[in-house]
Amino acid sequence: MSKATQRVRAIAHRDALHPATRARASAAICARLEDMPEVTSAACVFCYVPFRTEVDTLPFLYTMLAQGKVVATPRVEGPRTMHAVRVTDLDADLEAGHWGIPEPRRDLEIVAPATIDVMICPGAAFDDQGHRIGYGGGFYDTFVEQLRPGVPRLAVAFEAQLLENVTCEDHDACVHAIVTERRVIRGTDGDPGGTR
Repeated sequence: MSKATQRVRAIAHRDALHPATRARASAAICARLEDMPEVTSAACVFCYVPFRTEVDTLPFLYTMLAQGKVVATPRVEGPRTMHAVRVTDLDADLEAGHWGIPEPRRDLEIVAPATIDVMICPGAAFDDQGHRIGYGGGFYDTFVEQLRPGVPRLAVAFEAQLLENVTCEDHDACVHAIVTERRVIRGTDGDPGGTR
Protein backbone atom coordinates (compact mmCIF):
# COMPACT_ATOMS: atom_id res chain seq x y z
CA MET A 1 0.00 0.00 0.00
CA SER A 2 1.40 3.42 -0.92
CA LYS A 3 2.28 6.01 1.68
CA ALA A 4 -0.41 8.32 0.30
CA THR A 5 -3.07 5.63 0.63
CA GLN A 6 -1.96 4.78 4.17
CA ARG A 7 -2.09 8.47 5.08
CA VAL A 8 -5.61 8.91 3.74
CA ARG A 9 -6.91 5.75 5.43
CA ALA A 10 -5.38 6.52 8.82
CA ILE A 11 -6.72 10.08 8.83
CA ALA A 12 -10.14 8.76 7.83
CA HIS A 13 -10.06 6.35 10.79
CA ARG A 14 -9.09 9.23 13.09
CA ASP A 15 -11.80 11.49 11.67
CA ALA A 16 -14.40 8.75 12.17
CA LEU A 17 -13.88 8.66 15.93
CA HIS A 18 -16.75 10.25 17.87
CA PRO A 19 -15.71 13.66 19.29
CA ALA A 20 -16.34 12.46 22.84
CA THR A 21 -14.20 9.37 22.21
CA ARG A 22 -11.42 11.55 20.82
CA ALA A 23 -11.63 13.86 23.83
CA ARG A 24 -11.39 10.99 26.32
CA ALA A 25 -8.54 9.38 24.39
CA SER A 26 -6.66 12.69 24.15
CA ALA A 27 -6.95 13.19 27.91
CA ALA A 28 -5.57 9.68 28.53
CA ILE A 29 -2.72 10.26 26.07
CA CYS A 30 -1.76 13.59 27.68
CA ALA A 31 -1.78 12.04 31.16
CA ARG A 32 0.45 9.18 30.00
CA LEU A 33 2.75 11.58 28.16
CA GLU A 34 3.19 13.82 31.21
CA ASP A 35 4.48 10.85 33.23
CA MET A 36 7.06 9.67 30.72
CA PRO A 37 10.66 10.02 31.97
CA GLU A 38 11.68 11.74 28.73
CA VAL A 39 9.19 14.49 29.59
CA THR A 40 9.61 14.72 33.35
CA SER A 41 13.38 15.17 32.95
CA ALA A 42 13.08 17.77 30.16
CA ALA A 43 13.63 21.48 30.73
CA CYS A 44 12.59 22.44 27.20
CA VAL A 45 9.66 20.73 25.46
CA PHE A 46 8.83 21.12 21.76
CA CYS A 47 5.25 20.10 20.99
CA TYR A 48 2.77 20.67 18.19
CA VAL A 49 -0.53 22.52 18.66
CA PRO A 50 -3.54 20.39 17.64
CA PHE A 51 -5.46 20.92 14.43
CA ARG A 52 -8.72 19.32 13.31
CA THR A 53 -8.98 15.76 14.67
CA GLU A 54 -5.39 15.40 15.92
CA VAL A 55 -4.72 14.32 19.49
CA ASP A 56 -5.49 17.39 21.60
CA THR A 57 -2.17 18.35 23.18
CA LEU A 58 -3.41 21.59 24.77
CA PRO A 59 -3.88 20.04 28.26
CA PHE A 60 -0.32 18.73 28.02
CA LEU A 61 1.01 22.15 26.96
CA TYR A 62 -0.81 23.89 29.83
CA THR A 63 0.69 21.38 32.28
CA MET A 64 4.20 21.89 30.93
CA LEU A 65 3.86 25.67 31.32
CA ALA A 66 2.48 25.25 34.85
CA GLN A 67 5.52 23.14 35.71
CA GLY A 68 7.82 25.97 34.64
CA LYS A 69 9.27 24.23 31.59
CA VAL A 70 10.28 26.11 28.46
CA VAL A 71 7.57 25.30 25.92
CA ALA A 72 8.09 25.74 22.19
CA THR A 73 5.60 25.11 19.40
CA PRO A 74 6.18 24.97 15.63
CA ARG A 75 5.86 27.84 13.17
CA VAL A 76 6.14 27.16 9.44
CA GLU A 77 8.61 29.46 7.69
CA GLY A 78 8.70 27.98 4.18
CA PRO A 79 8.94 24.70 2.30
CA ARG A 80 10.19 21.94 4.65
CA THR A 81 11.22 24.67 7.12
CA MET A 82 9.81 25.42 10.56
CA HIS A 83 11.06 27.07 13.73
CA ALA A 84 10.48 26.18 17.35
CA VAL A 85 9.04 29.29 19.01
CA ARG A 86 8.64 29.84 22.73
CA VAL A 87 5.13 30.35 24.08
CA THR A 88 4.27 31.41 27.60
CA ASP A 89 0.53 32.09 27.23
CA LEU A 90 -1.36 29.74 24.92
CA ASP A 91 -4.36 32.05 24.73
CA ALA A 92 -2.36 35.13 23.74
CA ASP A 93 0.63 33.68 21.88
CA LEU A 94 -1.07 31.60 19.18
CA GLU A 95 -2.74 32.71 15.96
CA ALA A 96 -3.90 31.04 12.75
CA GLY A 97 -0.90 30.27 10.58
CA HIS A 98 -0.34 28.15 7.48
CA TRP A 99 -3.43 26.15 6.50
CA GLY A 100 -5.21 27.59 9.55
CA ILE A 101 -3.04 25.64 11.97
CA PRO A 102 -2.47 27.53 15.26
CA GLU A 103 1.09 28.89 15.32
CA PRO A 104 3.10 31.20 17.59
CA ARG A 105 3.04 34.90 16.73
CA ARG A 106 5.94 36.23 14.65
CA ASP A 107 7.21 38.54 17.39
CA LEU A 108 7.97 35.69 19.80
CA GLU A 109 11.38 34.23 20.64
CA ILE A 110 12.79 31.45 18.46
CA VAL A 111 14.14 28.54 20.49
CA ALA A 112 17.46 27.05 19.36
CA PRO A 113 16.91 23.40 18.36
CA ALA A 114 20.04 22.46 20.34
CA THR A 115 18.25 23.45 23.58
CA ILE A 116 15.25 21.18 23.03
CA ASP A 117 15.16 18.16 25.35
CA VAL A 118 12.15 16.28 23.94
CA MET A 119 10.03 16.60 20.80
CA ILE A 120 6.34 15.66 20.62
CA CYS A 121 5.27 15.25 17.02
CA PRO A 122 1.99 14.59 15.23
CA GLY A 123 1.42 12.28 12.32
CA ALA A 124 -1.14 10.56 10.17
CA ALA A 125 -0.11 6.94 10.68
CA PHE A 126 2.40 4.91 12.71
CA ASP A 127 3.49 1.33 13.24
CA ASP A 128 4.99 -0.38 16.28
CA GLN A 129 8.51 -0.09 14.88
CA GLY A 130 8.36 3.69 15.29
CA HIS A 131 7.79 4.44 11.60
CA ARG A 132 5.74 7.55 10.94
CA ILE A 133 3.78 8.99 8.06
CA GLY A 134 3.33 12.73 8.38
CA TYR A 135 1.22 15.02 6.24
CA GLY A 136 3.63 15.24 3.31
CA GLY A 137 5.36 18.56 4.04
CA GLY A 138 8.59 17.12 5.44
CA PHE A 139 8.72 19.70 8.24
CA TYR A 140 9.41 17.29 11.10
CA ASP A 141 11.79 15.10 9.09
CA THR A 142 13.89 18.20 8.35
CA PHE A 143 13.66 19.65 11.87
CA VAL A 144 14.87 16.42 13.47
CA GLU A 145 18.24 16.94 11.80
CA GLN A 146 18.75 20.11 13.87
CA LEU A 147 18.22 18.43 17.24
CA ARG A 148 21.02 17.17 19.44
CA PRO A 149 21.81 13.49 18.83
CA GLY A 150 19.67 11.26 21.01
CA VAL A 151 16.94 13.78 21.83
CA PRO A 152 13.76 11.72 22.35
CA ARG A 153 11.16 11.99 19.60
CA LEU A 154 7.75 11.03 20.93
CA ALA A 155 4.58 10.76 18.88
CA VAL A 156 1.02 10.88 20.13
CA ALA A 157 -1.70 9.03 18.24
CA PHE A 158 -5.00 7.28 18.64
CA GLU A 159 -4.99 3.51 18.37
CA ALA A 160 -7.08 4.00 15.22
CA GLN A 161 -4.02 5.51 13.51
CA LEU A 162 -1.79 2.47 14.01
CA LEU A 163 -1.00 0.26 11.03
CA GLU A 164 0.79 -3.08 10.88
CA ASN A 165 3.51 -1.76 8.59
CA VAL A 166 3.99 1.86 7.57
CA THR A 167 5.55 2.56 4.19
CA CYS A 168 8.61 4.73 4.80
CA GLU A 169 11.54 6.14 2.89
CA ASP A 170 15.16 6.78 3.85
CA HIS A 171 14.53 10.44 4.69
CA ASP A 172 11.58 9.68 7.00
CA ALA A 173 12.47 10.24 10.65
CA CYS A 174 11.29 7.50 12.99
CA VAL A 175 10.06 8.18 16.51
CA HIS A 176 11.40 6.60 19.67
CA ALA A 177 7.98 6.04 21.20
CA ILE A 178 4.30 6.36 20.35
CA VAL A 179 1.85 7.26 23.10
CA THR A 180 -1.74 6.13 22.57
CA GLU A 181 -4.81 6.08 24.79
CA ARG A 182 -3.95 2.48 25.76
CA ARG A 183 -0.16 2.17 25.89
CA VAL A 184 3.32 3.39 25.12
CA ILE A 185 4.98 1.68 22.16
CA ARG A 186 8.75 1.97 21.99
CA GLY A 187 10.13 1.62 18.47
CA THR A 188 13.12 -0.48 17.56
CA ASP A 189 14.74 2.52 15.84
CA GLY A 190 14.99 4.38 19.12
CA ASP A 191 14.79 3.42 22.74
CA PRO A 192 14.31 -0.34 23.18
CA GLY A 193 11.72 -1.80 25.47
CA GLY A 194 8.73 -2.91 23.42
CA THR A 195 5.18 -2.16 24.54
CA ARG A 196 4.24 -1.31 28.09
